[in-house]
Amino acid sequence: MDVVVVGGGLAAASTIGTLRGEGFDGRLVLIGEESLPPYERPPLSKEYLRGEDAELRLVRPPDWYADNGVETRFGVRAERLLAREREIRLQGGERIGFDAAVIATGSRPRRPPIPGLELDGVFDLRSARDADRLRAAAARASSAVLVGMGFIGAEVAASFRQMGLDVTVVEAFATPLERVLGPVLGGAIGALHRDHGVEMVFGEVAERFEGVDRFEALVTSGGRRIEGDLAVVGIGVEPASEVAGPDLGTEGGIPVDAALATAVPGVYAIGDVALHDHPVFGPVRVEHFDKAIKQGETVARTLLGRRQVFDDAHWFWSDQYDSQIQMSGFATEWDDMVVRGSIRERSFAAFLLKDGVLRSTFTMNWKLDCRRSMPLIEAQARPDPRALADPDVDLRRLHPPKG
Repeated sequence: MDVVVVGGGLAAASTIGTLRGEGFDGRLVLIGEESLPPYERPPLSKEYLRGEDAELRLVRPPDWYADNGVETRFGVRAERLLAREREIRLQGGERIGFDAAVIATGSRPRRPPIPGLELDGVFDLRSARDADRLRAAAARASSAVLVGMGFIGAEVAASFRQMGLDVTVVEAFATPLERVLGPVLGGAIGALHRDHGVEMVFGEVAERFEGVDRFEALVTSGGRRIEGDLAVVGIGVEPASEVAGPDLGTEGGIPVDAALATAVPGVYAIGDVALHDHPVFGPVRVEHFDKAIKQGETVARTLLGRRQVFDDAHWFWSDQYDSQIQMSGFATEWDDMVVRGSIRERSFAAFLLKDGVLRSTFTMNWKLDCRRSMPLIEAQARPDPRALADPDVDLRRLHPPKG
């Protein structure tokens, strides 16, 4: 069997590694638009951006691919999956046939039509090249303006403050991460950054970037003019689904079933680009490091004849200053929030419930409970709120019995 994996990120690397590690001996081709072999992206907004990690964290050494019989096409863009022909068409015209294909093309930063966005000194952050350029610019800067305070924006703000830059953030909502966390938990993130000297402008958006050849200032929808040496735009990402074509891809990603299969037999999508029909959460597209690894493992085992449903509750972390943040599950709405610990002291676990069902857990500087809550989320459990609120109750005691 010939397997082609499209995408040069962690999900693709996990697929390739699991296939070879668990006995697949057929033809295996990895296509990546970046010239680098797969690497870890979380440090790009943290240790790597700050210069604490001098080298990228490669998923595997560069020679691993040839040593394990993996054909690579790095620095080449896959243009289209041709379902009828069972081929992937590459930039330049090469076509690679497949019996099975895995699309793991990830996502790209949103680039809204804001005047001045093309100015030198206005950055976004997704790739190692982006991080290299941004780190070099930050080393020459004393102030930065950030647009958007999602998790990437918050991590960049923290890194810049740790690098000694003055930081001003413009955020459309009333708190950081309000759409994801709500105003109370988002407010906890905001207080953390405020205590570290970040100036935040809420309820406004970027109207235009100004400068003569190079960025000089951001003008907001409220008429504020915020000067800075550089700007970073971090207002979310969109799935890079063009390779799938109109028959498979949508603006929301590539729809896949519970086992990560698309509508075309033998074609799968994983990682940021996949709109996954999750057994618990329904159709969701999640952009997490941990999920990329696990979905790659899942689809590889399906290709090896051991079909698996991906029902993981999702988990990720974010390091900001000396605080560690974790979140598991997926909740777009909730009608109850139960807290153990203290939000004010930034040492707590917050459990988000809808109709009594635990949907998500958010923690700050609170070990263990985020991960321990995942079986409850996967089981759509209705834990006793009093037990959730009691830090002396081990969440593992609340797990439903297996079988």
